[in-house]
Amino acid sequence: MAETTPKSTVIDSKGKKNPAVGTQIFLPFSEMHDDTIILKNGGIRAILRTTSLNFNLKSEEEQNALTFGYQSFLNSLEFPIQIVVRSRKMDIDKYVEGLQEKQKLQTNPLLQKQTNEYIDFVGKLVEYADIMEKDFLVVIPFDPPRAQSGGILDTLFSIKFMDLFRGKDMYGQVKQQREEFENLKKGLSQRVNTIQAGLENLGLKVNQLTTQELVELFYATYNPVIGRNEKLKDTAGYQVEANPTT
Repeated sequence: MAETTPKSTVIDSKGKKNPAVGTQIFLPFSEMHDDTIILKNGGIRAILRTTSLNFNLKSEEEQNALTFGYQSFLNSLEFPIQIVVRSRKMDIDKYVEGLQEKQKLQTNPLLQKQTNEYIDFVGKLVEYADIMEKDFLVVIPFDPPRAQSGGILDTLFSIKFMDLFRGKDMYGQVKQQREEFENLKKGLSQRVNTIQAGLENLGLKVNQLTTQELVELFYATYNPVIGRNEKLKDTAGYQVEANPTT
């Protein structure tokens, strides 16, 4: 049977399917690199992942201290943040891989068998019991005024590869783009440090998502079923574009 090319599901303004257009055009961001999300309007974002606290197990004094501390933290902010609680089915692939490695090192046949049975048990438990886990994420924005109005940064972040063949000064544009990004990144880093220090003072552990983790987050968000069965490769050393030029 001959292979067929998947048809585009994107419909243009005339009601026709356009194979030259991908669903990426509907995403709000254009690329990810340096642990940063770059939006199409020129703004940038960083995402922090935090642990949680069992508030109900704390004493009344500890609960009051946490409440006032969190209130003071929010009141001290001079910029908006977004707090996202993401529920997802527990992913035990890395845990199972660790058990499989230990199983290979076992010299006792009985222990090998028990380890294999435990791996099967854990896999079925997560699958049939539908065990969920939660991610606690903090989105930190940095939107310079000129980015909000559009124009300058929209132009900078829309440099096309084909411009190389049109006689345009690509080196100058790329250099200017990088300088703009570095200036924005400094402002974003200051905000990240502020949020991280404030949350750690409340007893939380905070980590900024790397570029690889950002890609995995959005990949799993937009592809919840496929994301569980098809894992992403390591994107280290690559700049990830959500809206490639055609």
